[in-house]
Amino acid sequence: MGIVGGAVGVLALAMAGAGVAAAGTGQPSPWQINLQGAASPVMESIHSFHDFLLVIIIGVVLLVLALLIVVALKFNEKANPVPSRTTHNTLIEVAWTVVPVLILVAIAIPSFRLLFLELDLPKADLTVKVTGHQWYWSYEYPDNGPFSFDSLMVATEDLKPGQPRLLAVDNEVVVPVNKIVRIQVTAADVIHSFALPSFGVKIDALPGRLNESWFQATKEGVYYGQCSELCGKDHAFMPISIRVVSESEFAAWVSEAKQKFAAADLPTRVAQGEPTAEVIAAAP
Repeated sequence: MGIVGGAVGVLALAMAGAGVAAAGTGQPSPWQINLQGAASPVMESIHSFHDFLLVIIIGVVLLVLALLIVVALKFNEKANPVPSRTTHNTLIEVAWTVVPVLILVAIAIPSFRLLFLELDLPKADLTVKVTGHQWYWSYEYPDNGPFSFDSLMVATEDLKPGQPRLLAVDNEVVVPVNKIVRIQVTAADVIHSFALPSFGVKIDALPGRLNESWFQATKEGVYYGQCSELCGKDHAFMPISIRVVSESEFAAWVSEAKQKFAAADLPTRVAQGEPTAEVIAAAP
């Protein structure tokens, strides 16, 4: 009974803390214990699948706990001074084979449905090409003009009010709300991983390979992610920032970006922590 009471207490404490520790949308929250809030249809499906799995997990745990309690109470030495010599039970053996199979089938069906949703790209309204570098990201908008830009983390001492540490960048990706955005992801040096939790996007960036994914942001705002593949000493310092705006604001941004990020003779930019060419040349 002590075990049961302890388990119930832990479950109640977790449920009570879930409200104050619920994850925010777009970026992590202090003491977060859940997935980030959904801002795309894919992430909403991930939330549903997660909740479905949680119900199954809790049911399995409670069933195993109940069986352990029954065994401890019914088959202890005091209750059964003469132990049973039963070695086989056909019903039990069939049950513990069939029930797990049924559980796995129940999990597989929504799992495959979710994978299909993530990997079957719908007709896109906009394409963004993403290139991972050590240790920053570069972006291109092939549907909106010949311009590209690098996106580097803002140093802690340069953060503006409201910008999150280790997540804010100097040049944000801008996309229109409620539009299907196709992302084409590659890498220039080593393997990286482009991950946006609130959009349900996580896809590897591989040198010499072009991977594709998509998202449809349903809410305006700024959404943050990070490289999720260990890619070197500054792996923790190559964040992703996507600003979702209205169609009119996006059109205005594209017009401004074509001038700001003109492709002609852009200076070479280096991620924080990586020595510049001048420093290397001056080294003894």
